[in-house]
Amino acid sequence: MSRRCEAVALIFTAATAAILGLSGCTQQPVIPHNRCGGNSSSEGDDKATSAPGNTELKASGPITQPTKDGTTTFTSPFGPRWGTEHKGVDFAGPVGTPIYAALDGVAVKAGPASGFGNWIVLDSLVDGKPVSTVYGHMFDDGVLVTEGQQVKAGDHIANIGNNGQSTGAHLHFEYWDGGRLQGGTAVDPMTKLGGVPSPASEAGSDSPAIELAASSSSIDCAGFGVAGGGDLKAGSVPPEMEPWFRKAGSICPQIKPSLLAADAKAESGLVRGLTSGSGAQGITQFMPRTFAVYGQDDDGNGKISIWDDGDAIMAQGRYFCAIAAQIDGWIAYGSVKGDPKSLYIASYNAGEGAVKNAGGMPSGGDYTTQTQPYVAKVLAYEAEFASPGGSGELVVSPGSASGSQVVEAARQFLGTPYVWGGGNINGTTGGGFDCSGLTSYAIYKGSGNKITLPRTSEQQWNVGVEIPIDQAQAGDLVFGSWAGTDPGHVGIAIGGGQMIHAPTTGDVVKQAPLQSDMKARRVL
Repeated sequence: MSRRCEAVALIFTAATAAILGLSGCTQQPVIPHNRCGGNSSSEGDDKATSAPGNTELKASGPITQPTKDGTTTFTSPFGPRWGTEHKGVDFAGPVGTPIYAALDGVAVKAGPASGFGNWIVLDSLVDGKPVSTVYGHMFDDGVLVTEGQQVKAGDHIANIGNNGQSTGAHLHFEYWDGGRLQGGTAVDPMTKLGGVPSPASEAGSDSPAIELAASSSSIDCAGFGVAGGGDLKAGSVPPEMEPWFRKAGSICPQIKPSLLAADAKAESGLVRGLTSGSGAQGITQFMPRTFAVYGQDDDGNGKISIWDDGDAIMAQGRYFCAIAAQIDGWIAYGSVKGDPKSLYIASYNAGEGAVKNAGGMPSGGDYTTQTQPYVAKVLAYEAEFASPGGSGELVVSPGSASGSQVVEAARQFLGTPYVWGGGNINGTTGGGFDCSGLTSYAIYKGSGNKITLPRTSEQQWNVGVEIPIDQAQAGDLVFGSWAGTDPGHVGIAIGGGQMIHAPTTGDVVKQAPLQSDMKARRVL
């Protein structure tokens, strides 16, 4: 397999320079493509200002209430609700009511998340064990911390909003033994909050007393205290590589550990010691000249080597983050259009210049036969490495796949724009879903990540068994807009003659009555 190389000079911002560990540089010629040629086979001191990926957690002190006494009302308990499991508790209060950290910890998530609108995930150590607390439904200006920041119990970290899948202004609060992003167990927060104190009322306390996370050479935290690091599913990569994917996936917010692992699988199958016919080397398949720009002695063994897991994977993370900074700049300027993640992957394969010249996804010749399939492969692989709930989506309880969870998975995205060709089992692409992209995601999540539907409504009609439309239950697929024997549309039945679907261009994911010509199939 041959790949194109397109030369382009990147004008570095300070953020890009920081990604590469460059000091005092404002411009640097960068080799834009990690390799030309084929695939070789199919993680101190509280006031330190080091990168969040180098965080080491300290033990938390006592838990406190996440809102002050008298400012909110308890409105919804933990447990079964609306046909699924409510993984937390709700505290209703006016928009702008302060939210406080319940534990000392590090913000490993702070921003948009499907269903939550915005969320904050704090990772903490309680009695030597990992715990996450989750705070949801804030508006954009209601998130007062950033990923990688260290907080103390009682710090003002957010303000109540009414964002995401919310029926009124409130704080949705979760408590997870073992970690929200690491496949832990949600427990009733009220078993932890009963009788604990309200946050202290102090002058000026409504300003977030936040410090940057402390530096440490340790990365043996398995994602705890590493902003972004928890996005890797535990045990999905070889154990020696796991801490490095977590750390490399914490360099910048666009590039997650799961994406890096998926790309490495596409490159080398996560097999060490490989060299392609064109000279690309190691598990990340860098060409030597590109590795010379991005490689550092990350594992501290005294040498910079593409054959070392740490050096190779951290270089992969730096390069992907430099690509993301460049692509995002072009998208903001309007010279490039498309799904950012797909364009990052395409650039890693074919070079940023190819994306720039095409104004988006490159096509024609090798780009159509090699780069586009490569992008599709990496996106498909990412589900294998993504931590359940890493983007705030529905976490399916083991062994409890059900139609109600299919509906809940779809319900998270009510109001999401329709995007033709958008969506897959990992969620939205290009900022939205089309009809079959939504059903693909909902069935995959609701089945406990077991059932992968084909991409189009016509193909999905051939999965499962047909049932009378009047027998359609929550989670069944419903098909309409027929052209002969092929359906032109698909949605998800929710019962009562209603469905959730992504209708058409210019519209959004919504609940609506079933169409008059619809038929139903049961796949779960």
